[in-house]
Amino acid sequence: MTNESPRRRFPTGDLARISVFAALIAVLGLPGALNVFGNAVPITLQTFGVMLAGAILGSWRAALAVAVLILLVAAGLPLLAGGRGGLGVFTGPSVGFLLGWLPGAALTGWIVERGGSNPGIVRLVVACLAGGVGVIYLFGIPVQAAVTGLPLAQAALLSLAFVPGDVAKAVLAAVVARGTQRAYPDAIPAVHSERVKAG
Repeated sequence: MTNESPRRRFPTGDLARISVFAALIAVLGLPGALNVFGNAVPITLQTFGVMLAGAILGSWRAALAVAVLILLVAAGLPLLAGGRGGLGVFTGPSVGFLLGWLPGAALTGWIVERGGSNPGIVRLVVACLAGGVGVIYLFGIPVQAAVTGLPLAQAALLSLAFVPGDVAKAVLAAVVARGTQRAYPDAIPAVHSERVKAG
């Protein structure tokens, strides 16, 4: 009778992917942040990395990549745009948007996973818009209103300044993800999951 070793539930390759995307989101903060129209929440490139993580890693791997980054920020590393880090970040007006990255990445990945082995560009755009814009705003705007004391409607109005850039980031993330997946099919979340299951 032979004893087979249990299959790994968390392959080393996945750890590497998660680390790479956590680092990518951090690197996208290097160009800095831009505050427009008196908005206390800055415009950054980091949401592009969140969308890309969801589109390529899938739901739970993308969520873990964002969770790693958030934990490092909480530990004091200045990984957010503008060199921000530490626990003080979690009391500021942008904390809702930051925490929204996690469910936003997860939803993006979940929608892409539903596309199976050939998620089209339309699905990728919808996924990036739903998770990388819709969910993040859903978390960010009410928290911004609560922290700043603004009426919810006014906080939502201020957030309209983000919309054109975020839509552009969603489309770009979808295009980059689609190109990467065509060249490297293992970058399709459903394909990667099947390969891992098959051992």
